[in-house]
Amino acid sequence: QVQLVESGGDLVQTGGSLKLSCAVAGKIFRVNRMGWYRQSPGKAREVVAVWEVGGGTTYSDSVKGRFTLSTTDAKFTIYLPMNGLRPEDTGLYSCNTLVEDFRDNPRDYWGQGTQVTVAS
Repeated sequence: QVQLVESGGDLVQTGGSLKLSCAVAGKIFRVNRMGWYRQSPGKAREVVAVWEVGGGTTYSDSVKGRFTLSTTDAKFTIYLPMNGLRPEDTGLYSCNTLVEDFRDNPRDYWGQGTQVTVAS
C-alpha cells in the first residue's frame, strides 16, 4: 500500500513562511512526477509546483519567486518552502505523485491535504 505523508500546513500572518513536505510511504520503483496542488475557498484546484522526470519543475505564476520545490536524491520526498505568504495563498494543499510500481504500472496517488491559512 502506497501513501503520501504530508506535513507543514499552519496558520501564519501575511509575509510569513511555511515549509510543506510530502513523502512517499510504501514500495515503489520510481517517481515520475510529484508536486503540490491547492484548492482555495470558492476556486477549483490548481497547480502550485510540480516536478516531472525530464521536465523540470513548473510553478504557478502566482508563486514564482516565493515558493521553491526541492526533492531528495531518491526523489521520494519533496519540500516546498513558501515565503512571502499572502492571504490568497490560503487553501488546502494536496500532494500528488505519479509513480511506477515494480511491474512498470503507472500509479497515481493523492495525499489527504494540509491546510495553509494566511491571515491578513
